Amino acid sequence: MLARKGLMPDGFLLTRLAEDAAQPSRTRPKSQRARFITKSGSCNVAHKNIREQGRFLQDVFTTMVDLKWQHSLLIFTSAFLCSWMLFAMVWWLLAFAHGDLEPRDPNEPGPVPCVTSIHSFTSAFLFSIEVQVTIGFGGRMVTEECPLAIIVLIIQNILGLIINAIMLGCVFMKTAQANRRAETLIFSRNAVIAPRNGRPTLMFRVGDLRKSMIISATIQLQVIRRTVTAEGEVIPVCQLDIQVENPLRSNGIFLVSPLIISHTIDRGSPLYEVSAQSLATEDLEIIVILEGVVETTGITMQARTSYTPEEILWGRRFVSIMTEEDGRYSVDYSKFGNTVPVRMPALSAKELDQTRGVQDSGPHEGKPQGWGLVRAGRGGYRRGGGRACDEAAAKPWYVTAEKEDEKKGQKKTVKLEEIGREIEEETIEDLSD
Repeated sequence: MLARKGLMPDGFLLTRLAEDAAQPSRTRPKSQRARFITKSGSCNVAHKNIREQGRFLQDVFTTMVDLKWQHSLLIFTSAFLCSWMLFAMVWWLLAFAHGDLEPRDPNEPGPVPCVTSIHSFTSAFLFSIEVQVTIGFGGRMVTEECPLAIIVLIIQNILGLIINAIMLGCVFMKTAQANRRAETLIFSRNAVIAPRNGRPTLMFRVGDLRKSMIISATIQLQVIRRTVTAEGEVIPVCQLDIQVENPLRSNGIFLVSPLIISHTIDRGSPLYEVSAQSLATEDLEIIVILEGVVETTGITMQARTSYTPEEILWGRRFVSIMTEEDGRYSVDYSKFGNTVPVRMPALSAKELDQTRGVQDSGPHEGKPQGWGLVRAGRGGYRRGGGRACDEAAAKPWYVTAEKEDEKKGQKKTVKLEEIGREIEEETIEDLSD
């Protein structure tokens, strides 16, 4: 669709097709997995058996804006035709009651009619159109003979202005909807999980095809999954927020060029126990919501997409698409969604932490050990685990180390200490017969 609009080169689509063919095959279930948000950002939820349909009529304007274009144009045309026809009937009845429809000799003077030149319903219909759209042809006009005709004229003008305001407002809102701006915001087809700074990281790419900026852009990630409580209650839709990797600890981004949005999979992440093998069987959906203010119109917009487990690639990362040419940066959108494989273990982040020495048992379960340099007596330094993050009295795993000195025939027991502590104890026991 974007290629047809001229907003994206045709080569982008060809590259995306080649990219999909080059991706490793995955075992897909026979039935398509249901998702809440489609790739285009629309809501994929069907509302059925709504008994209180009258609530939609209480908010007529929003209901009309949400309708499809063919339905809106049908209502737009029907509203004007019905109002013209209704007041045409009123003008015809006024003329009939006043006797203006009776045939008269044009050479003989007769009574002054309520509306001149009305002889049939067709002429009354034409007069109704002239009144409501303020077309003055000069052939028909209201006289001061009938005060009721003057009142009908005022009512029709006021009602015509209301219909014009509502219909034109609906058309303007439909053409200036915020989701139209989202058509030029693109997301990568797949998300990837790859190591970054020594930690497994979930990443996807987002870009803006327009030169106009998105002001105060923020991005939010949520995981929707099916969970079961300790009491056995099944929660079909459990929404969990995902922290976006940002040094400022906020979700704000500066979308001046395509960005790779990342989320570090740590102990507080909903993906902490997801491994390469369990990813395909996970019943979850990662929803991405990008919000901001359109620079040219000042309208708040929102772009959405989602990633299912089949669309998350393990052990791959995105290629670079930005180069510097002639003193400015150039972005190659033909490689927007291209990925390359990287070396990454198939273990989950939890399993990786366990292999690195994170203790998950005992009174400190669920709390990672600190990492730092440890000094063995007066000797050198080595890397080891520190105390628990929030337990001051917790003992590290390197409490005691024994060293045998065979030359002197002495056994030396040295307690290791952390850098910064002032406790240093050294016990030497001579072993002699």
